[in-house]
Amino acid sequence: MHALVVRMRPVTAALSRLSLLIAGAGLVAMTVLVFWSIFGRYVLNDTPTWTEPAVLLLMSWFILLGSATGVRERGHIGFEIGLAASPPPLRFLLKIVTEILLIGFGLAMFGYGAQLAAGTWSAMTPMIGISQGWDYVPIAAGGALIALFSLERLLMVLVGTDEMALPIARGPEEI
Repeated sequence: MHALVVRMRPVTAALSRLSLLIAGAGLVAMTVLVFWSIFGRYVLNDTPTWTEPAVLLLMSWFILLGSATGVRERGHIGFEIGLAASPPPLRFLLKIVTEILLIGFGLAMFGYGAQLAAGTWSAMTPMIGISQGWDYVPIAAGGALIALFSLERLLMVLVGTDEMALPIARGPEEI
């Protein structure tokens, strides 16, 4: 199982970096679109109506991809004091339960997000002219990544390597 963790880590690290890069690009694009909307409204006196749904779609992407990366890098909300104060056998059990719950949550997001996307794929978003299913694809993608990153963490707990710190800050040369 240790060999699986060793082979899995570069793949999940690359997926994490990619999702963080996409989330960052989405945040920049959202900022540009909000600026364009304000500029159009107050300077050109012609509000671009398509920017609001586009901003909401981008926001879904960067929130869900960023939160998946946060799960991998342990940036999510946790009860660390309770975990640290627990005796080692209980701590081990709590870590396993936590990761199993996160896997279940990620799989539920993936399943229901995919169902919502498929169910609304034929409807079009009026302002931006794309399928409404795209509104739900980020839920499925984020859920799949959360489940995958939590599976990695679960395997790390089971083989005893979960205390290894993941690199959080990366230089541009690593991305």
